[in-house]
Amino acid sequence: MGERVSVALLVTTYNWPEALKLVLDSVLVQTVLPDEVIIADDGSGEATRDVVEAFRRKTNIPVKHFWHPDEGFRKTIIINQAITGTSSDYIIQIDGDIVMHELFIRDHITEAEKGYFIRGSRVLLQEEITRKYLNNGQFERVSSFSKNVRNRINSLRIPFLAPLLIKKSQRSRNWIGCNCAFWRADFLKVNGYNNELKGWGHEDIELAARFINSGLYQKKVKLKAVCYHLHHPFNSRVHENINYRVYLDTLNHGIAYCSNGYRHHLTTE
Repeated sequence: MGERVSVALLVTTYNWPEALKLVLDSVLVQTVLPDEVIIADDGSGEATRDVVEAFRRKTNIPVKHFWHPDEGFRKTIIINQAITGTSSDYIIQIDGDIVMHELFIRDHITEAEKGYFIRGSRVLLQEEITRKYLNNGQFERVSSFSKNVRNRINSLRIPFLAPLLIKKSQRSRNWIGCNCAFWRADFLKVNGYNNELKGWGHEDIELAARFINSGLYQKKVKLKAVCYHLHHPFNSRVHENINYRVYLDTLNHGIAYCSNGYRHHLTTE
């Protein structure tokens, strides 16, 4: 990333304060800190607020906590609202169950490139090891040899080999919102996440499709920006098929701008 740009870490969360604590603790050990942390909270209770306040007391990084009432899965709406609260040039997005390697932010910054949005990867932690970390309230280093770990290749951080595995494409269906990054200007150009997508599923790939339709390319990064996904049960997927049809419509019709997105929050505040 040539010139110095401002970087926001966006963390989405919903009613899992024990996991959010581990995630925010992993911010504190980053070798390069974000300029601000933005928490997009889809209606969590007081326990989550307490975790955020405890984190604030541990860091000098500005922390912004955006919350709306719990009226079901409305992740797109709260992310858009949270992004209205930042003027940072670049946004690194993770979920509230993603614990970051200490070089995670640094790696994302070095891979940032104009004309591209980033897809990272994740190590999937199984239930037993996740329960251990949550019970202890502390995350321990994971290696490719650790027990109860899936996607072991994703636990490897080998920066000098990473360029060999980078893939630049116009794919959207493989994008994952739990480890991704994009330029705020690109996000605004397509009007952010689509607020019409309610319930779990495909809000990330629908945004990726509009990124691509607006002229961007996806940059898939491996062996860098390592993160660890805490195990949890599947979310309700009753809206998945509806959301997927919206994605296909966006993809097949070359739609680059959603009418009900980021700017809706600018006009309703």
